[in-house]
Amino acid sequence: MSAEAATGAGREPAIRVQGMEKSYKELHVLKGVDLEVARGSIFALLGSNGAGKTTMVRILSTLLRPDAGTATVNGFDVTADAQRVRESISLTGQFAAVDEVLTGRENLILVAKLRHLKDPGTVADDLLARFDLVDAGPRKAGTYSGGMRRRLDIAMSLIGNPPIIFLDEPTTGLDPEARIEVWQVVAELAKQGTTVLLTTQYLDEAEQLADRIAILHQGRIIVNGTLAELKALLPPAKVEYVEKQPSLEDIFLTLVGTNGKGGKDTNDGSGKSSPVTTESSKEQS
Repeated sequence: MSAEAATGAGREPAIRVQGMEKSYKELHVLKGVDLEVARGSIFALLGSNGAGKTTMVRILSTLLRPDAGTATVNGFDVTADAQRVRESISLTGQFAAVDEVLTGRENLILVAKLRHLKDPGTVADDLLARFDLVDAGPRKAGTYSGGMRRRLDIAMSLIGNPPIIFLDEPTTGLDPEARIEVWQVVAELAKQGTTVLLTTQYLDEAEQLADRIAILHQGRIIVNGTLAELKALLPPAKVEYVEKQPSLEDIFLTLVGTNGKGGKDTNDGSGKSSPVTTESSKEQS
């Protein structure tokens, strides 16, 4: 989690929402949402499909107008100062918005030119290095893996150094390795002072990344707090001794490694692969 999150509470929040409402004809999606996001923090908005997460992000990024309530982003009203809000943010949607015909480097140069930045080539090269995409830079984006495409997509979102970034379910459809890659990128963003509002359906994602977590259910925020505060809502944990078996994800990541470059060597030297064996261990949960 970000170091800046601890001090963000004493400053004007990066995002403030009060009494937000939005309906589509008879469907009431948001029913009076209130939330604040501290600067330099990662704020996770959890909710099932149809809970209103994407609608909230679209309002905060000025793509939709609310029916009622107010919202400020970086101190600017999303309705009255929409242009200033757009200058302060970047939005990464559920699907990578890269041009598959262009190379990774060309995608970055294109966005840098659209933002009227000086020396777009240098901007692109710096981001390729930052996101570990230097070797892939000359290749067409259509040849990238899911994790690489998502990293390129986030890199494109950071051109111009926006102080606030919205990530709408950024790891949907990614494999375990790619999810970890994206998690590392998001954590690094917050360390460098970027405010991140993350929507997700994956509880472990919020648990790994977020400084604060809010649950949006049937158009309302039903709980909002740190992970420790949310855990305190339930009865204290009982101390029991359990036999813990490795999960399939544990096995997968052990075998292939978390960076996709190979993990545990299961070859016994005879040219044949030996079966992987694991022993249950008794641990205190």
